[in-house]
Amino acid sequence: MILTEVDFMVEKSIEEINRRIKEDNVNVVTAEEMAGIVGELGAKEAAKEVDVVTTGTFGAMCSSGVWLNFGHSEPPMKMNKVFLNGVEAYSGVAAVDAFIGAGQLSETEGFDYGGAHVIEDLIRGKSIDLHATSYGTDCYPRKTLDTTLNIYDLNQAIMINPRNGYQKYNVATNGINRTIYTYMGSLLPNYGNVTYSGAGVLSPLSNDPDYQTIGVGTPIFLGGAKGHIIGEGTQHSPETNFGTLMLRGDLKDMSADYIRAANFHEYGTSLYVGMGIPIPILNEQLAQSTAVTDKDVVTNVLDYGVPSRDRPVIRKVNYEELRSGSIEINGKDTPTSSMSSFKKSREIAEELKKWVAAGDFFVNTPSQRLPAKATCKPMRQTTRNPLVQDIMAKDVVVIDENATFHEAAKMIMENTFSHLPVVSEDGKLVGIVTAWDISKAVAETGCNYVKDIMTKKVLTSNATDPIDIAARNLDMKEVSAMPVIDKDRYVIGIITSNDISKLFARRR
Repeated sequence: MILTEVDFMVEKSIEEINRRIKEDNVNVVTAEEMAGIVGELGAKEAAKEVDVVTTGTFGAMCSSGVWLNFGHSEPPMKMNKVFLNGVEAYSGVAAVDAFIGAGQLSETEGFDYGGAHVIEDLIRGKSIDLHATSYGTDCYPRKTLDTTLNIYDLNQAIMINPRNGYQKYNVATNGINRTIYTYMGSLLPNYGNVTYSGAGVLSPLSNDPDYQTIGVGTPIFLGGAKGHIIGEGTQHSPETNFGTLMLRGDLKDMSADYIRAANFHEYGTSLYVGMGIPIPILNEQLAQSTAVTDKDVVTNVLDYGVPSRDRPVIRKVNYEELRSGSIEINGKDTPTSSMSSFKKSREIAEELKKWVAAGDFFVNTPSQRLPAKATCKPMRQTTRNPLVQDIMAKDVVVIDENATFHEAAKMIMENTFSHLPVVSEDGKLVGIVTAWDISKAVAETGCNYVKDIMTKKVLTSNATDPIDIAARNLDMKEVSAMPVIDKDRYVIGIITSNDISKLFARRR
């Protein structure tokens, strides 16, 4: 058999591609364009035609921050506590170095301002108030410092993001009967909406899922400037297709067009980061992987209404479905909305394409590829998390909804408690009545029965709920007790804020 050139695998080198970039002879396309090219020509011909594929993503990346060096004051000071515009920065390193994290909240403004806002303000050249304290030493005698500075006053402002650019993200919905507020935005009750993040077809790691060209030293677009990958990100889990990246870039070169602060209602602050990776097409396999489409990127829809690390999977979904505007959950169309910007992701891929085409950006071989065999482990906890069933009162007294409020008052007085679960004729929870409800009934006319004065929307708990969840629910609703029910709504106990306080006191 005689082999022709067509029979051989297409292979190119980094040096060859960089030579084409330098000679203004490179063919560079975005990942969105590459899908169409491979669909038309096939992977082999596409690998011959295309040299570089650019990717892009723009989304909230909480695990981001900046190392700052302020220079030494006179007299010198070893900063022990540092606050920038009221936001604490970590300073447990050298004297005048500090790390400002995107998710750190303001001491005074809470959810409205945080580390992400400090970072954006620095990029914009705004003045930042610095307050620092110290314990004082012979070599660093100063104990307090207040000054105002901007990014041009800093020796270094180096963005180091421990976990960015997830290969894909889980999708969020909410199956409980109240709105919840999360890092995936506000989730409406009873599967009222779905939120997602990620760039799908343009996602950097989804375009090179085997990390053939991505690793330590890979040059990237970061925040409108040139940056680098410095390794795998925290929680890197390639075996489940949830790879992550650790990134570095110079904040002084970045643009607020691609680095933006955000605050999520009742959750906190985050930083929207624009990031893109150029993928050199060295072979057919890379040509094929960069032809990924939204339909190819599949992820899970999770119920965030379950306050657990292992949330239930409602269904699988792909990014084509998510971007359509709605998906089906339990037989009904549920609206979807993106927490990231595909428009901005496309803009980043296009901008990176221009850099490469203009000879301003080259590709390289990583000094070390990202680990391809790893999973993200859960935290090792040395003590058991107490559950509601461990401290709830099991000998709970209930009252029928058709009883009079006089009977309810007598039961409360005899049993020295102030909350009385109300049940129907078949024994299922239908409400709760308190001593205060009875006091109001005495003052009003026409309220003779418990069902007339009870609260019908009852805050409840399950026996297997962690105590931390029960405590948060009591605090949020500003109530002091809640019935514990089984799956059929039979009352099996009651838990009070006093029970929880006693437990926490024993812990201390």
